[in-house]
Amino acid sequence: MDKEMIGMCGTYCGDCDWREKTNCPGCQKASSQMFWGECSVAKCSITKGFKHCGHCTELPCQKLQDAFNNPEHGDNGERLINLKSWKKGEETYLRIRTINETDSKDN
Repeated sequence: MDKEMIGMCGTYCGDCDWREKTNCPGCQKASSQMFWGECSVAKCSITKGFKHCGHCTELPCQKLQDAFNNPEHGDNGERLINLKSWKKGEETYLRIRTINETDSKDN
């Protein structure tokens, strides 16, 4: 896992389908200025001095919760799991939308 590809919201940018299509450098290098516009989650993380939101005491805050629940770009708990793992120094990740939605409600 390339640590430069850690997305501040818990997505692993190295696996992003849009990264190559849009020539996106990844969340860490884009400094909140994503190919689609400014990312409020990344901006918040940068302002607080964090490499990702897993280090924040407010995890998961409302900004993250909104991202997790987004109908088009949301997930089933993978990003929160990733953030907690990365905070512990683990170099693993779950790809977004790989957990079955009914499985995530059971946890």
